[in-house]
Amino acid sequence: MNITTQQFNSPKGSITHYTITNASGASVTLSTLGAGIVAINVPDKDGQHDNVALGYKDAASWIADGPCAGKIPGRFANRIARGHFKLDDKAYTLAINNGPNALHGGPEGFMNRIWDAKISGNDTIVFIYVAEDGEEGYPGNLTVTARYTWNDNNELTLVLEADTDAPTVINLTNHVYFNLDGEASGSVLEHELRLNSDLYLPTDETQIPTGEFAPVAGTPMDFREFKTIGRDINAEFEPLKIGKGYDHCWIVKDHEKGILKEVAALKAARSGRELRVLTTQPGMQIYTGNWLEGCPESISGHNYHDYDGVAIECQNFPDAPNHPEFPSSELRPGEEYKETIKFVFK
Repeated sequence: MNITTQQFNSPKGSITHYTITNASGASVTLSTLGAGIVAINVPDKDGQHDNVALGYKDAASWIADGPCAGKIPGRFANRIARGHFKLDDKAYTLAINNGPNALHGGPEGFMNRIWDAKISGNDTIVFIYVAEDGEEGYPGNLTVTARYTWNDNNELTLVLEADTDAPTVINLTNHVYFNLDGEASGSVLEHELRLNSDLYLPTDETQIPTGEFAPVAGTPMDFREFKTIGRDINAEFEPLKIGKGYDHCWIVKDHEKGILKEVAALKAARSGRELRVLTTQPGMQIYTGNWLEGCPESISGHNYHDYDGVAIECQNFPDAPNHPEFPSSELRPGEEYKETIKFVFK
């Protein structure tokens, strides 16, 4: 294993990219901006390496990008209804940055901050961010660690940890977009997706969960067996019309807190690549890049279009602070938040 670094200037200050390369030449590049995934270069069925993660040509283009490409959003990933929640009978107000709702922790969130970083051994980068009490409206000083490890089996493991000095809420994930034919290859609608889930969360017209746990059986939300992403994406089905495609949370089947299990698989016939996703998280937000048009110039110098990538965001349920029936998103002093996401490339 080998780790190299590059420095870039930006309006936020200096950004560092770390590239971890394994024995076969496959690599992952990570950024101090948003503790983000910049690129993942893995072989196809013929041994040709391509970058399968969507990203941008300019390191500074990740700042405040609409898609939140590859970064870690927080303090609460996904949406909180109307930017309001209560914790211990105290009301908190967040910035509104997605229709009438709060999204990904706010306009700055964690994804647009430059994190501290250190190299650990020859295969791991550790990113650290300290969010102050009141930052983006959230309570408590929160220390977050994102630990990425890349190995010779082309497995990228992300361990997310946090602790707080006051009661707060937290929901962390990574927002990388995959295209297993290569980031410059166009649409992912012919990719096949399988999800370990019998239930999903219907939403209102602003994409806030209604609280219902709805069966996927007999609907376009059924990915219990491999199915092309595009097969049902234009179906006459109200949840798909709301988001112009898939942008919903599926409930992990037989979830057990702290237990790592496979929750999703993605494969591309053209390249022969396959991705397996494992996590300890209770949900996964599948987002088919429905609004990628107009984002910054790509890492290879072309323009991304809608549906050019798919995000598999392992996380807690959207708007969990306002739904006592959902897994709790509360974190209190003396407790440790710890979740794992693992991407395995074949």
